[in-house]
Amino acid sequence: MRIERREHRPVLFLVLAPIGAVALALALSGLLLALAGAPVLDAYRRIALGAFGSRLAATETLTRAAPLILTGLAVAVAFRARIWNIGAEGQLYLGAIAVAALGSSGGLLAGLPAPVLIPALMLAGALAGALLLIGPLLLRLRFGVDEVVTTLLLNFVVILFVSMLIEGPLRDPMAFGWPQSVPVAADATLPKILARSRLHLGLVVALGAAILVHVVMSRTVFGLEVRAAGLNPGAARFAGVPLVRTLLLAALVSGGLAGLAGAVEVMGVRGTVTTDLSPGYGYSGIVVAMLANLQPLGAVVAALFAAAMFVGADSMSRALGVPSFIADVTVSLSLLAMLVALLLVNFRVRLR
Repeated sequence: MRIERREHRPVLFLVLAPIGAVALALALSGLLLALAGAPVLDAYRRIALGAFGSRLAATETLTRAAPLILTGLAVAVAFRARIWNIGAEGQLYLGAIAVAALGSSGGLLAGLPAPVLIPALMLAGALAGALLLIGPLLLRLRFGVDEVVTTLLLNFVVILFVSMLIEGPLRDPMAFGWPQSVPVAADATLPKILARSRLHLGLVVALGAAILVHVVMSRTVFGLEVRAAGLNPGAARFAGVPLVRTLLLAALVSGGLAGLAGAVEVMGVRGTVTTDLSPGYGYSGIVVAMLANLQPLGAVVAALFAAAMFVGADSMSRALGVPSFIADVTVSLSLLAMLVALLLVNFRVRLR
């Protein structure tokens, strides 16, 4: 038996790979549900109803999907350029704390009208996230330091830094001892899309970002250079692609999207920054990007799936007494199954 690379990847395989990965993950998770004593089909029915069975459930799922779309896009852009960005979680937190620092009543941007303040804070959050990824990339380009390690470790450094700020200079004096940052000004709050719901304009921002990234990656010279740098850096350099500049720009876009996710979450949902602001959006973005096969528009669908699992699992857990961590297991299994599916798409097994 030997494994050899396919000369041509069938389009049907590329379409069926994420579908098969999700189906396999759901089947394996069903075994865990059965071992927990829950009726499998009823559990999945309750997950679907918990995610989309009512107006409240659907809006909560869409609200949860917004930051997942942005972190999924962040990972997809980086991985396309073969920048292994595992630090979207830290970039999200840094973007969030930048918004809290600049957009509170005593912040530098306080007093600006809402049409100016909201885009300015989003830009500030994106810039904070972008700068966080530049350091690990420069270490890789100059000294060959593995960015998987540096970006991963920076997640913990940033969360400790945020904790220091919300316990110190950015502490909310009206929080009665609860560790949270000062709230953003009312003019910095993202408008709600639907009344009596938490669904906010950040979803529109995330969808717009997905469309923009798709156009840039598929229709521009920069997108071609990013793909070339990711597929074969040596050949790209020989063909005249400015490799260092391309990687730096890709890192800025990737970190900026993750920082924007933090800005959107603070301005649209929380209003303040706490150390539990993100339930793992940055890490889940890796799963979203891989399920989407690094396609920007596919990241929207993958993020909706992940959000539906997280929201629906909470409802199912309360109804059946099953731990809600089944959602984390299913999403993680989806990633593993997708990796196997991509292996079979790119390689074939020959028996001799």
